[in-house]
Amino acid sequence: MQANPSKHTLPSFDELVKLAEENPDAFDRLKRDMCKECIMSASESMQSRLWAQQSHIDLVISHCKNPNHVNVQLMKELVAQVRKFQDALTGEVEPESNADIVQFNDWR
Repeated sequence: MQANPSKHTLPSFDELVKLAEENPDAFDRLKRDMCKECIMSASESMQSRLWAQQSHIDLVISHCKNPNHVNVQLMKELVAQVRKFQDALTGEVEPESNADIVQFNDWR
């Protein structure tokens, strides 16, 4: 399945800076629209995970005080994700839970 062509084109960095400074609401709308467009162009099986990731990113950003703080926090998130990926590739992933799994019939 081929992704649909983007109806938005990412403006240049300078244009984005100007938009963010002069019209933060329009900048946020553009960001939301482009994120939505990107997520909707992904396979249906990935969309829920991407929406969850975007929600997490939005939550992290909501606690930041300024654009530099946003960059630092998002870099921390990215590094944590890359470490998880690296651990998974090298087989160093610890089981997430040591729960006892009991068959439902045995539980009664």
